[in-house]
Amino acid sequence: MKTTELCETLCKSAIESMGFELCDVEYQKEYGDWVLTFYIDKTGGVTIDECEAVSRAIEPILDEADPIESEYVLSVSSLGIDRPLKKDRDFERATGTELEIKLYAPQNGKKQWIGTLTAFDADSFTVETETGETMVIRRKDCALVRPNIRF
Repeated sequence: MKTTELCETLCKSAIESMGFELCDVEYQKEYGDWVLTFYIDKTGGVTIDECEAVSRAIEPILDEADPIESEYVLSVSSLGIDRPLKKDRDFERATGTELEIKLYAPQNGKKQWIGTLTAFDADSFTVETETGETMVIRRKDCALVRPNIRF
């Protein structure tokens, strides 16, 4: 089992019992340090104080289980409004919203698209573009998929 999956399994019920959804867990090197980040969400968003409360709740769980042998920094964060879509839950949450899509290779002559998410499955998703075109895009062809934020 991957480190992130193990940490998610260990902490998910504690996070959910506090009224939050555990959306993702990342374990990666940032500026020379290993960082274990739990991304949480709830209706109405998440405050800094709530992130701190979740951190304090899961820290003893992680200390007792000791799933990571090396030193790391524990971080708890909200999803953020422009967080990339990775999992089915992310696509479900974004259905009906406008997405920014960047592809590895051009599709219909372009590598970047803006479109409203209308459907998805495990392998692909469907968007209606600004020009009214319906496109089915394979997930594996995407370098980035995230909410399109207009200012």
